[in-house]
Amino acid sequence: MSVITYLKEIPVMKKVFGIAIIIAGLYIFLTTNILFGLLFIVLGINLILREGSQINLENKTYRNIKSIFGIPIGKWKPCPEFEYISVFRTKENQTVNVVTATTTFTTEVILLNLFYNRNKHLTFYKTDNRVDAFKVAEHFKLALDIDILDATESETKWL
Repeated sequence: MSVITYLKEIPVMKKVFGIAIIIAGLYIFLTTNILFGLLFIVLGINLILREGSQINLENKTYRNIKSIFGIPIGKWKPCPEFEYISVFRTKENQTVNVVTATTTFTTEVILLNLFYNRNKHLTFYKTDNRVDAFKVAEHFKLALDIDILDATESETKWL
């Protein structure tokens, strides 16, 4: 089966922290309080959850997935006829709320969008690394026989 899978990487410290919370949650679940134990387990799983996408080239289907411990979860949908892939630079905002304060972090990200029906698109990959984005775009180009549009600079160009 020829399935292309891309998952967003999680920082090592976030993985370690997530696994530590899961272990603490299991301990609390088994020894003292089932409710707090389950709460810690769910929080830990949320920290180590990876998001991504898969395309099955044989069945011409795709799905957006969430992966926990390497097990992808998501519903397969039929693939539209993709026309090209766009590598696009944008800004992403993340708001953090604490009891008395709120702050918003803005980071630059690169999105890979697969376009179909002239102007509709599906976002299949997100990264902050330009080299990684073009490596993945090249993989899609070869697998789907489509062109790449570089929209990371002020002037767009076809590759």
